[in-house]
Amino acid sequence: MPAARKKSSPKKNPAKLFVLDTNVLLHDPTSLFRFEEHDICLPMFVLEELDNKKKGMTEVARNARQASRFLDEIVSDAPHRIEDGIALSSLAHKNCTGRLYLQTSFIKHELPQNLELGKADNAILGVVMGLQQQQAKRPVILVSKDINMRIKARALGLEAQDYFNDKVLEDSDLLYTGVLPLPVDFWETHGKDMKSWQKEGFTYYQLSGPLCAAFFVNQFVYLDSGTPFSAVVLEQDDKGALLRTLIDYTHSKNNVWGITARNREQSFVLNLLMDPEIDFVTLLGQAGTGKTLLTLAAGLMQTLEKKLYSEIIITRVTVPVGEDIGFLPGTEEEKMTPWMGALEDNMDVLNKADEEAGDWGKAATRDLIRSKVKIKSLNFMRGRTFLNKYLIIDEAQNLTPKQMKTLVTRAGPGTKVVCMGNIAQIDTPYLTEGSSGLTYVVDRFKGWAHGGHVTLMRGERSRLADHAGEVL
Repeated sequence: MPAARKKSSPKKNPAKLFVLDTNVLLHDPTSLFRFEEHDICLPMFVLEELDNKKKGMTEVARNARQASRFLDEIVSDAPHRIEDGIALSSLAHKNCTGRLYLQTSFIKHELPQNLELGKADNAILGVVMGLQQQQAKRPVILVSKDINMRIKARALGLEAQDYFNDKVLEDSDLLYTGVLPLPVDFWETHGKDMKSWQKEGFTYYQLSGPLCAAFFVNQFVYLDSGTPFSAVVLEQDDKGALLRTLIDYTHSKNNVWGITARNREQSFVLNLLMDPEIDFVTLLGQAGTGKTLLTLAAGLMQTLEKKLYSEIIITRVTVPVGEDIGFLPGTEEEKMTPWMGALEDNMDVLNKADEEAGDWGKAATRDLIRSKVKIKSLNFMRGRTFLNKYLIIDEAQNLTPKQMKTLVTRAGPGTKVVCMGNIAQIDTPYLTEGSSGLTYVVDRFKGWAHGGHVTLMRGERSRLADHAGEVL
């Protein structure tokens, strides 16, 4: 096992030794290269668990195989004495200057009698305790995604941490909302050398001031005091910004497939969804804020009336909230139908919008919509390219960043992608609000000229749903 590293200078702190649990590698195989100048150690039980998990086509099995490939690359280039540690630095990972240590000898350390012998978690804890005695001059830290493992480690007096490297944000309250309220004195501080003109029914404002540096492209700004004002940021730099007024979708004359916005944020969402220059839209919001209804209404309008897209494709992660109901019979579409109850509910609302059509008209409209809306499973997305499609990714908070990348990169020319979800309702193991794929794309796409985001705050489903969301 690793010998204590000599200090290069008395001022420098010794490199830490991180002992990785199996679930860290299964969650992120690249975690081997994420510890910069610090060393990492893999107990023999971790290698055995990786071997047990590698079979199958699940995300966990793929990650186990990738972690094993990384380890094979590292070890194959290593000198014969693995006990001295293997350098992790390479052309692809220049920032990683630490060393990898594999457990090559049995570490005998007495565990408390109440801990079951032979269990992998307890064996890993025994290795950490043994290393802590051997490496008295530097910190030995267990890294695990398993909360109970970390609790047990701390109960035994060991230092334990969660794996944070995959988190986009430490606090979800810091996540970009896409909407910015302007201060009351905005026009006084930013209107000195302002230029304004009208073009194609919109008013443009070229202005400068201290707040312009904080704007993002395609961010919505609004002012409530005095004359109500709302606009979208088209261009921005440290000195100035170009704003453009919006279409008011709260007015019935601007209805989208019979749907009008019920609040300011919903109007912002429809401005994004109905803009052909916006290729990627992300929507966050709790249950009942109107994410699915607005997205479907805008999709039907642009597919059936404006003919911008050839069809609507809807997909979502099939993670059950309760117990699984087993295998479902039928084709891909039939298997996905039970997961698409939200789609059916919203279709009923959109069909009711046309009261004058009568029963025959509604039935014909429903059949027409059905022919243009396709339900697809995530499992068959890899390798596909969607041309001129309106792609809706529902319940996107349950996707990992890697799955999100796989889906968004399916978009071909003329395709619009809409991701929506509620990061407070994550059902996928190991995913948190900070590491969800939805959080990841919201943060990475902010400020892109062809992408937009809005966090919806107000529920509009019913007074019962709103009250339940607050008090339960």
